[in-house]
Amino acid sequence: MEGLLNRRVLVLNQNYQPLTITKIKRAVNLILDQKVEILEQYNESIHSVDFVLHLPSVVRLNRYINYHPKMIPLTRKNLLRRDGYTCQYCNIKNVPMTLDHIIPKQRGGKDTWENLVAACTTCNHNKNNRTPKECNMPLKKKPKKPSMLTYFQQSVRKKQNSWKQYLFMDQLKN
Repeated sequence: MEGLLNRRVLVLNQNYQPLTITKIKRAVNLILDQKVEILEQYNESIHSVDFVLHLPSVVRLNRYINYHPKMIPLTRKNLLRRDGYTCQYCNIKNVPMTLDHIIPKQRGGKDTWENLVAACTTCNHNKNNRTPKECNMPLKKKPKKPSMLTYFQQSVRKKQNSWKQYLFMDQLKN
């Protein structure tokens, strides 16, 4: 039961704009307080003496709230997620990853979305304290700060396929 209550729920504003991802525990409170409507459900449900509630997968607020998108925090996990856990120099996956400064810190490189990339330990070691140009190791793609929509899209797992239509991912099938 505890695993079910830790599932994730996509929360949409009244105009269907993605706002956040929350846990089912929080979504159930919003449902019981009649602050949201359920748009999509998981197959599982929770039971009480008085009612049965199908676990929500996507909910929409009943009232519009002014929302200013938060910035995605610059963390190791979010950087690796942005780069698909793939080395940005050699394209290798499924190996331990490090974070590499494109312009090395010792040369004034900052901790920014545009200056950090995922790198396998081999490439990071080979690049050492040089720029990609100096060591002839071009990046596979130019790093940039992800948008909130991209962040939400990367959160979709198999159990959240119903989220895709709300995150403009149905168009990506082609």
